[in-house]
Amino acid sequence: MNTPSLKKCASHTDNLVLVNGANPFCEDITPDRLAPVGPETDGVLMERHAAALLNKLMDDIHGWGQIAAVSGWRSGKEQQTIWEDSLHANGEAFTTQFVASPGCSEHQTGLAIDLGLRQETMDFICPDFPYTGICQTFRKHAARYGFIQRYPSGKEHITGIAHEPWHFRYVGIPHAEIMTRRGITLEEYLELLRQYPAGQKAFFFRTDMYAFSVSYLPAQCQYVHLPEAEASCLVSRDNCGGLIMTTWKNREY
Repeated sequence: MNTPSLKKCASHTDNLVLVNGANPFCEDITPDRLAPVGPETDGVLMERHAAALLNKLMDDIHGWGQIAAVSGWRSGKEQQTIWEDSLHANGEAFTTQFVASPGCSEHQTGLAIDLGLRQETMDFICPDFPYTGICQTFRKHAARYGFIQRYPSGKEHITGIAHEPWHFRYVGIPHAEIMTRRGITLEEYLELLRQYPAGQKAFFFRTDMYAFSVSYLPAQCQYVHLPEAEASCLVSRDNCGGLIMTTWKNREY
């Protein structure tokens, strides 16, 4: 075993940052980190890697003809405007259910996307994204590309947000598949991973091609033990005091 520096051994990302009422995200995303999604140049942007995976998923299911990108990355100023406009138009009860307060919206990370079934008139806040047809096809394949439905029914007491069939979040691979198979939210997943401190034990997950190991580190950690055979390592902040380390290598048969 060796003890390399995290700064040297790993690539760093924010794919697993938790953003909610208790864990705000007040950072500004620079334009060079964003890229357009969808076939039209309609100004819907996401973080570059998330945008590439979303576009690939849509290409593979031929989705863009029937699905529209409604809302992606938002600046703090835009989120403030949406919040105030919804309060005025829809009232406080609706707004607190479906619109995150400024600083507490995943859209500010560039990792969230609202999708809607293409129609002549589309609702910006609550677009139609049914559990049938092409929309359900998207859901069935989303995890393989790193996306989860972020606010499922029955989890409102955990996420603090009402059921949103249209809101998807990029968390990366293998995390999306783990959460989807277990039927858990990002909040629950990050809590689960705290049971797997790096250097003591890890959460193992396998796909057809790769063997993954996921573990938790405190945010101040600078060094970590890595097996010699591990080929790749990715570290993400969780935005609530920790880091999630994911290592993987080609699966051996």
